[in-house]
Amino acid sequence: MSNIDIDKQTEIWKTKRLIKTLPMARGNDKSMVSLVIPPKGNISMMNGMLTTELGTASNIKSRVNRLSVLSAITSAQQCLKHYSRVPPKGLVVYCGTILTDEGKEKKVSIHFEPFKPINTSLYLCDSRFHVETLQELLDNDSSFGFIVVDSNGCLFGRVTGSTSEVIMQFAADLPNEEDQGDLSAQRFGRIREEKRHQYLRKVAETATQVFISNNRVNETGIILASSAEFKHDLQNSNMFGRSIKAKIISTMDVLQGGIDGFNLAVSLSPECQSNIRMVQETKHIEKLFDEVSLDTGKYSYGIMDTLKALDMGA
Repeated sequence: MSNIDIDKQTEIWKTKRLIKTLPMARGNDKSMVSLVIPPKGNISMMNGMLTTELGTASNIKSRVNRLSVLSAITSAQQCLKHYSRVPPKGLVVYCGTILTDEGKEKKVSIHFEPFKPINTSLYLCDSRFHVETLQELLDNDSSFGFIVVDSNGCLFGRVTGSTSEVIMQFAADLPNEEDQGDLSAQRFGRIREEKRHQYLRKVAETATQVFISNNRVNETGIILASSAEFKHDLQNSNMFGRSIKAKIISTMDVLQGGIDGFNLAVSLSPECQSNIRMVQETKHIEKLFDEVSLDTGKYSYGIMDTLKALDMGA
């Protein structure tokens, strides 16, 4: 096992330990802050939001509760001071005052970058810590690789849980009819076929570099998406190594390449990856819009209306 694998397993163990211990902690009403910022989040904006929350909390009538909430939010702001920007995989913060078994108060302050990208925003000030987002990181540990190929270039992507990422991409250098010039049709056809073969070989070789480490494919499965016949030529040739070829679980037609083709391939492949949370979330949003457009009354949005519906047993 490489040092990278050992470090990742260590981080996973730490996460499991937090998931086991944090939910058992309890505090006074609203004295415990759970904060999750995704990779593209903004530290300054989050600090501004917490400052607004401080102003709101100052109006709490109960002195004990007011001081508990103010202390928890202030602790969260202190944690954010350790970061000039959100780390590449996001930021998780737990802080506040908990009650020990002896009934004494104890301040807790935990902040860290998760072991893999987290695609969820969360801010809760409660009497307990919320670790559901961390649990989802462990539950959605399967990752799927995507190879999106067209005549303009190739993109390699990965989807893990609700997080998608572009690993790398490169442009193709295939001649078109405008490049034929004075060449005969036969000569131009041979050149084009040779360029095409070189391009597909580069795709196959790059797939090995991207998806294999320590002689092992890192993905649960690989989806090959393409316009034209690129995907069939790749899959039916010996260009892909045996390990990569064995992991290809689906091929599909997409009308475009690049990031648009990647996003389309993800949305079209739920039958191959029924546990990809991104696809499930998309279906939930589409269902919400359907209910709203039909005015069925079977929907709720906004924090207060949603909490009210949950309290009523929805």
